[in-house]
Amino acid sequence: MSNKAKVISALFLSLMLLLAGCGSNSKSSSSGAKETSKESTTTALKHDKSELVVGLDDDPPQLDPHFSTAAVDRQVFHSIYDTLVDVDEKLNFVPALAEKWEISQDAKTYTFFLRKNVKFHDGTPFNAEAVKFNFERMMDPKAGSPRASELSSIQSIEVVDENTVKVQLSKPYSPFLAALSDRAGMMVSPTAVKEKGADFANSPVGTGPFKFVSRVKQDKIEVAKNPDYWGGAPKFEKITYRPYADENVRLTNLTSGDVDIISKVPPKDVEKLKTDTNLKLSEVGALGFQGLYLNHKKAPFNNKALRQALDLVIDRDAIIKVALRNTAVPSAGAIPPSSWAFDKTLKPTKKNIEKAKKIMADAGFPSGFSFTLQLPAKPVEQQMGQMIQSMAAEAGIKVKLELVEFGTMLDNMDNFKFDAVRLGWSGRTDPDGNIFALYHTTGSINYGYSNPKMDQLLEEARVETDQAKRKEIYSQAAKFGQEEVPYIFLYHELDYKAYKNNLQGYKHIPDTMMRFQDVSFK
Repeated sequence: MSNKAKVISALFLSLMLLLAGCGSNSKSSSSGAKETSKESTTTALKHDKSELVVGLDDDPPQLDPHFSTAAVDRQVFHSIYDTLVDVDEKLNFVPALAEKWEISQDAKTYTFFLRKNVKFHDGTPFNAEAVKFNFERMMDPKAGSPRASELSSIQSIEVVDENTVKVQLSKPYSPFLAALSDRAGMMVSPTAVKEKGADFANSPVGTGPFKFVSRVKQDKIEVAKNPDYWGGAPKFEKITYRPYADENVRLTNLTSGDVDIISKVPPKDVEKLKTDTNLKLSEVGALGFQGLYLNHKKAPFNNKALRQALDLVIDRDAIIKVALRNTAVPSAGAIPPSSWAFDKTLKPTKKNIEKAKKIMADAGFPSGFSFTLQLPAKPVEQQMGQMIQSMAAEAGIKVKLELVEFGTMLDNMDNFKFDAVRLGWSGRTDPDGNIFALYHTTGSINYGYSNPKMDQLLEEARVETDQAKRKEIYSQAAKFGQEEVPYIFLYHELDYKAYKNNLQGYKHIPDTMMRFQDVSFK
């Protein structure tokens, strides 16, 4: 699979739909997330406090962070690997493997001061040479790492001493720290990579709070406590990650007592979980977006008028009310309300059938057009697909729905074997990770859209270090995007995590990734 197909996995599939939510009966938790009060008890609690069982929305395709693109992979990564930089509940950058860092006045030199005496799970030392190896591995054009684009601004890497690394950029790159708080900053063991080669992903080695033990695909991934972890030994002896692509099965395993926490909650079950006294339902504003990817390399969506027409036939409010049970907000662009770069003056496109018909007629399509919409075989996705199909028909646009297995869908996108695909993007802590990736000609989740004006705006935003000025540039790009319609935005979701109320210490981070080092059972 090529870089672009891999990166699209991070898209969060349709299952990010299940994250969408707005609870009205909520109160603030200590982590800054919202947790609901309960009235009745339905969930069984287990007694074994040495093992945490995590229910994932799917089976992680890839356990090597440098080649991963699926969001679900990252749920496991935070146990096995550490990043150079991390984020807290407010998305502030905080120390991780790098105790501190300095940025030069021209914003082109980053000096990282690393933690001392940190070891990889194989006993080899984590040091400046290891950081250099990791960066060079991701940047190697022959490797084909999806991380290469995130590190493309690096001009040179200097090992100053055993615990100091100096990274020289060719030009300022404002999202650099944000990239290092994600997979581009996850450090793997150089020794293990050299020894295992392509098999590294099957037995990964990091510096994280848990060590990889075993994996049975489509069944479970097991990790065990790293007693020598630099941040202090974790509370659990082991964590078992189990994939449940079926949302009903995932929820049943939580309420039956077999699973302790689930990564995603179906919108239809949000209200029900609020009444379970043995569960906590936590929500935070997520960073991504949901909508329709369009193939710009062929008809019909290489025609801007037809993209605009499709955008105009969709009633986002109706989709949110019916399919998502009022657990989302309409989307106007790639930057979510939770981001500092969000422009509240930018409003979502409103349904306007007559305008859509006129645009099509003026473009030579008075009778409309047809296309195939690929989507995962999930209940919420199917319902939303049917709603889009019905809405489009009002303007004479014929939509054929095709249910496709997720891996096949990614391959189709990689090879441009699609008209439109119902997928979203998990989002990044820096807005560049959303809007550049989607709109720039070289963007990792761009499927053929290219406009020099858009490219120039996004390139300017990358080198601008003043946040207020960056926001202005992103607003211009977002408004231009509404006219160009490279992607059909539908909604922004909230992230829900549901877990047993005897679980303590869990912090709900807006990047939606679960971290368990400080978590335990009461």
